Amino acid sequence: MGTITKQEEIIFRSKLPDIYIPKHLPLHSYCFENISKFSSRPCLIDGSTDEVYTYKDVELTSRKVGSGLSKLGINQGDTIMLLLPNSPHFVFAFLGASYIGAVSTMANPFFTPAEVLKQVKASNAKLIITQACYVDKVRDFAQENGITVVCIDSTPPEGCHHFSELTSADERDIPAVKIHPEDVVALPYSSGTTGLPKGVMLTHKGLVTSVAQQVDGENPNLYIHMEDVMLCVMPLFHIYSLNSVLLCGLRVGASILIMKKFDIVPFLELIQKYKVTIGPFVPPIVLAIAKSPVVDKYDLSSVRTVMSGAAPLGRELEDAVRIKFPSAKLGQGYGMTEAGPVLAMCLAFAKEPLEIKSGACGTVVRNAEMKIVDTETGISLGRNQAGEICIRGDQIMKGYLNDPESTEKTIDKEGWLHTGDIGFIDADDELFIVDRLKEIIKYKGFQVAPAELEAILLNHPSISDAAVVPMKDEAAGEVPVAFVVRSNGSAISEDEIKQFVSKQVIFYKRINRVFFIDAVPKSPSGKILRKDLRARLAAGV
Repeated sequence: MGTITKQEEIIFRSKLPDIYIPKHLPLHSYCFENISKFSSRPCLIDGSTDEVYTYKDVELTSRKVGSGLSKLGINQGDTIMLLLPNSPHFVFAFLGASYIGAVSTMANPFFTPAEVLKQVKASNAKLIITQACYVDKVRDFAQENGITVVCIDSTPPEGCHHFSELTSADERDIPAVKIHPEDVVALPYSSGTTGLPKGVMLTHKGLVTSVAQQVDGENPNLYIHMEDVMLCVMPLFHIYSLNSVLLCGLRVGASILIMKKFDIVPFLELIQKYKVTIGPFVPPIVLAIAKSPVVDKYDLSSVRTVMSGAAPLGRELEDAVRIKFPSAKLGQGYGMTEAGPVLAMCLAFAKEPLEIKSGACGTVVRNAEMKIVDTETGISLGRNQAGEICIRGDQIMKGYLNDPESTEKTIDKEGWLHTGDIGFIDADDELFIVDRLKEIIKYKGFQVAPAELEAILLNHPSISDAAVVPMKDEAAGEVPVAFVVRSNGSAISEDEIKQFVSKQVIFYKRINRVFFIDAVPKSPSGKILRKDLRARLAAGV
């Protein structure tokens, strides 16, 4: 990595040399740039139907979908929402939108109607692609606001278009658009370091750079090739899966095996049946593999790489899963939606691998700069000194949609993105995450924004004040717990509060425990002192 001292700034870079990145290409052109080498090879395999789509099929179908979207009134710069589980349709729609210069925002189909509509409104989505079972979440709002709803089911509900309208369009009718590298192509939602979920504007240039940082060059940081079979079990609406599985897989010509949702037995069956070689997972999946007695009945010897991301993976869990995948290299990556998303990646995954330390989450990616700053003074720190991790490079977000204030708080004037994570870089250039400045709670890699839950709690007439913080949990990593101040004379119970919240949010945002207190600790400026509440949890409340 080497260090460069510039105006007393200590900047860390990758151990791998920088590479040429074709940032001028739109994302779809970059992903399919080398398609002539693997056009007849399997691109997508639908794990639930065993249907196989070649690279030629996927590229053509995506262009047809782009043409179909434009026929339904989607123009360059418009936003479509993908409210879908993992499926080939998700891929065709995302790439189809890219072809016509449109933006895709992705939402978890298990969101409550209120959560979905919040994102539909915030992103100004003009069209929603979903499944029949989720249509009721958006139907009324869509009809009232002239939003087109497209369904992927064989018989779409009344008033919905069928996905085949898109796939049967003539690809030659695709509008000729000039896509600028700074145009937004993906709009995932993230809570960032504080507050409510915000639209993260990821550009063509940003995603091309992020994918290239991982899989391009003579010695790629993440070595994947056209003989590989990658398991896509993590949700594609999560940036880790969209970027490091789908886009990286497309770029190198690998086969991407799509699994709708994680279930240990079908998961193991698919690995054995399709001889999966690359397993991008999250810690809860790693935990399930480590603990399940059925794992030993399956042949998992084809797996050569197990990568974990989205939340920290403990050393004990790393060691436990090594036993299950004896022939695999195991390591972690570190990402954040706003960073495009990969900041650091384990060099054990490289074409010419390097030894790594257990518990480290890799070294900073190529063509990027990283620094560690003191959380009080902002001064950049040297090796083995913990501070806030900052990253700079073309891969980071353009900013938060319609929120310049939050953007300024996250990306400073010098272009450094402040992650809100605390970590240090050791003498061997490896990054270790030790704490989090930011408020966000990570439940199995999903983001839970305390501010969102606090707003719901404060809407209850029997609650006068509330604060939400993370509590450690073996299976989930972290779960949200609430400290609640009852209104005068109220006798509201823990169960009543939990039920009140659970009706309004997706399962992973549900309050796990409620602790009643006399007053929420706050700073003179009125900011909740979450550190004090976390300390109370650690001390057993």
